[in-house]
Amino acid sequence: MSPPPEPAASSPLSGFFGVFRYSRRALGLVWETSRWMMLGLALCTLVAGVLPAVAAWVGQLIVDGVVNAMETHREASDPNLLTSITPVLKLVGVEAVIIGLIALAQRGLSAQQSLLRAMLGQKVNVMILEKAGQLSLSQFEDSELYDQLTRARREASTRPLALVNKTFGLLQNAISLGSFGVLLVQFSPWALLILVAGALPVFISEAKFSGDAFRLFRWRSPQTRMQIYLETVLAREDSIKEVKLFGLEGLFLKRYRDIFTQLFAEDRRLTIRRESWGFLLGLLGTLTFYAAYGWVVIETIAGTLTLGQMTMYLMVFKQGQAALSASLTAISGMYEDNLYLSNLYEYLEQPVEAESGTLTRGIKPGDGLRFEHVSFSYPGGANVLHDISLHLSPGQSLALVGENGSGKTTLIKLLTRLYHPTEGRILLDGSDLREWSAQALQKRTGVIFQDFVRYQLQVGENLGVGDTLAFDDEQRWQQAARHGMADDFIGRMANGYRTQLGRWFKNGQELSGGQWQKIALSRAYMRKNADILVLDEPTAAMDAAAEAEVFARFREHSRDKMAILISHRFSTVRSADIILVIDQGDIIERGTHEDLLEANGRYARLFQLQAAGYK
Repeated sequence: MSPPPEPAASSPLSGFFGVFRYSRRALGLVWETSRWMMLGLALCTLVAGVLPAVAAWVGQLIVDGVVNAMETHREASDPNLLTSITPVLKLVGVEAVIIGLIALAQRGLSAQQSLLRAMLGQKVNVMILEKAGQLSLSQFEDSELYDQLTRARREASTRPLALVNKTFGLLQNAISLGSFGVLLVQFSPWALLILVAGALPVFISEAKFSGDAFRLFRWRSPQTRMQIYLETVLAREDSIKEVKLFGLEGLFLKRYRDIFTQLFAEDRRLTIRRESWGFLLGLLGTLTFYAAYGWVVIETIAGTLTLGQMTMYLMVFKQGQAALSASLTAISGMYEDNLYLSNLYEYLEQPVEAESGTLTRGIKPGDGLRFEHVSFSYPGGANVLHDISLHLSPGQSLALVGENGSGKTTLIKLLTRLYHPTEGRILLDGSDLREWSAQALQKRTGVIFQDFVRYQLQVGENLGVGDTLAFDDEQRWQQAARHGMADDFIGRMANGYRTQLGRWFKNGQELSGGQWQKIALSRAYMRKNADILVLDEPTAAMDAAAEAEVFARFREHSRDKMAILISHRFSTVRSADIILVIDQGDIIERGTHEDLLEANGRYARLFQLQAAGYK
């Protein structure tokens, strides 16, 4: 498989420099994270940039001072060594202070970068997670968006600081180059040209291969995500038992290795090309340095330069070349960091539907739920629901019956506004769901999905997530647990509601499938003000006696509420006021249990088949 073609840019240069638009945003991000540390970085950068040239100039004065002191000492009739070397020793002391300040500035840079790395990584990860909270369920189900999220989480949390560090490093080297340039121009303007000519080829090579590496990174996001998924399946307690039972270790490990082999082969080709060209072009820089070295030596032998000047120019050439090479490498690295930051900002700039609903009560209080000619289809996919119309009043219960994939759970997701209808509308108390405040809807709805989450938290917190306003309210935990029939086994636990659940953390206790379902059921009961209760296959892992008691309590608890039940067990469905039989997104039958038996249609046949199994 070959990487997809990149969109054409107006020109290579505009494509190269255009990507630097993220540098300003990264600097702004660091400024928001800690202004004082950013100012500290700027100060340390200035000091570390200026002082090396000053140290080189002082070094020249020392060498020339030593030569002069030696000549004075030889020629003096009454030589006083201390008098001759005192000025030189003072210069040595000045240089020692300068070197100490450079070391202090470097330590300051290192310390502040280390602290900023942690602070900025946290800030960016929070930004990513906050954005995830704004995305709709359908966006999470979009594989391309999920790839963007994966890329952002893998790379973008470290790239902003890396970009800022390179920016300040570039500034430091630019200051150093400016100060070195002042000294080199005194020798010859051609010296500056030699300096640039030696470093430019490596820069061009690095920039080219940085772009190649980024395109490779973007192209293989799906394979990388598959690797992460296989790691999860092979190393998680909720999947390992089935992996072992079916003997899947070898199959999944082979697929994991095959993906790595493919990705590594691509990395190896790129690395070999990058390093080979880097070495060959780097030789040009070495040759230019030694050409300049020979030039300075010749000028010194010819008497044009003093020994101190020779020492200074050789140092300036060497440090200048290193500074220029570091500057160009920083620019190349900034280009690469900007490319990776585009992942972060592409993800953060994903359009989200604005929360426009403000209603906290409908225009017809007590009217209940209405679906009016509701249809739904996934983007680019077939219709999942077709022309669904129904009315559920307070105090009524509704049961949804149908094969897996018939659209029952999708209907619940529309009701809870996780999806929006493609056609038609859903009303609550006479007002469209889109007009309702999300917080008001959440307070009125209690849901347990078939694929509920088993939080690796304490028992009480597993219940508390059902109502964040009562997250730490132990009295509410106990009330909800009694309604959900979880209080009995919770009471037998050593730490009760403070018992850690799951195996991810120390002393965690695992529950049976039925116990987890009772935890999830209790979670739905945490919402005391909820008048819409939805149970999606809530007793699939329970025995018949526990199931009967769950629904007896549910009927009692939902006496004045709107209750919606999805179940394959007709012993629980039959008590509902309204039963809808759904097939491939269409309502094919509706009525009470008795009505549907009398009609002798799909419901009656399924009921009789299930009843026969108990005879």
